[in-house]
Amino acid sequence: MAGMTLEQLKIFLAVAQNLHFTRAAEELYITQPAVSAAIHNLEQEYGVKLFHRIGRHIEIAEAGKLLQVEAQKILDQVSLTERGLRELNNLQRGELKLGSSLTIGNYWLPSKISEFKSQYPGIQIDCTLANAETICVGTAMGQFDLGLVEGDVKPALQNTLEYEIVASDRLQIVVGQKHPWFEWGEIDLSQLTQTPWVMRVRESGTQQRFEEALQNWGINLSELNVILVFTSGEMAKAAIENGVGATGISELMVKKEIQLGTLRAIRVIDNREGNGAMPTASYAYAEIVRPFFKIKHRQRFQTALSKVFEQMLISSMLDGSHHLSVI
Repeated sequence: MAGMTLEQLKIFLAVAQNLHFTRAAEELYITQPAVSAAIHNLEQEYGVKLFHRIGRHIEIAEAGKLLQVEAQKILDQVSLTERGLRELNNLQRGELKLGSSLTIGNYWLPSKISEFKSQYPGIQIDCTLANAETICVGTAMGQFDLGLVEGDVKPALQNTLEYEIVASDRLQIVVGQKHPWFEWGEIDLSQLTQTPWVMRVRESGTQQRFEEALQNWGINLSELNVILVFTSGEMAKAAIENGVGATGISELMVKKEIQLGTLRAIRVIDNREGNGAMPTASYAYAEIVRPFFKIKHRQRFQTALSKVFEQMLISSMLDGSHHLSVI
């Protein structure tokens, strides 16, 4: 028995994904007869049908569905092994795959990547930005060596993903110059329901944390007048900068605009009874501090590069460089 080869598995997966021999050949830069021969040899070797030929079309057979799942696992493991072998050179070359939610990826992570690259200039870093839920799922599926998110890891993934706090951030309630709160600078909790709101989509880590804060303050999201919902913080920021409502947004995202005076962060007075403030003191300010989580798969092979980058993030947290001042 000759057995299957990695090349045959790659060809099979290309056909399974395209359901077309010619397109698979074009994708792999080989001839169509070479693709047909690889599939024919696999079918002959194991006495199964991987694809049903229906006229000029093909459909994947039951045996093909089984092989598709297992072949992908095999090729993923081979890829990880190759990367591990390439790293046995004192980290002079290799690739690190990161996934990051948008706020972290745009405002916090770049300095960490720059620091890492200064120590390991030969390393290629591939960073994908998406919402927190997408990054969690991608890390669970093995698309990323490490993920960085500001939202919670859903219960369904907590057995698959290991997560740890590596930094923190503050959400601020922010308005533009045309908003009446801009002149006030602070409001009571009860006034949160008295203005239009610009929100992020529910999959956003920022939105998840903001909704948790509202619940902790005894406010239901349905009580707010939500007039716009955006997929990115940049869009929400632009909307309120032009005079539309208020939004809850990362302190990192609006630092420049606040310094320029085009936006203002509004302090929220927690004037509820039993909020923890001393009887003789002023009312406490309601704040939203959120953690940044580093996530990784609990069981997948972790490359040396991933371990070194992970340790750098942990060291940064222990040094205190992650901490943001709190008013």
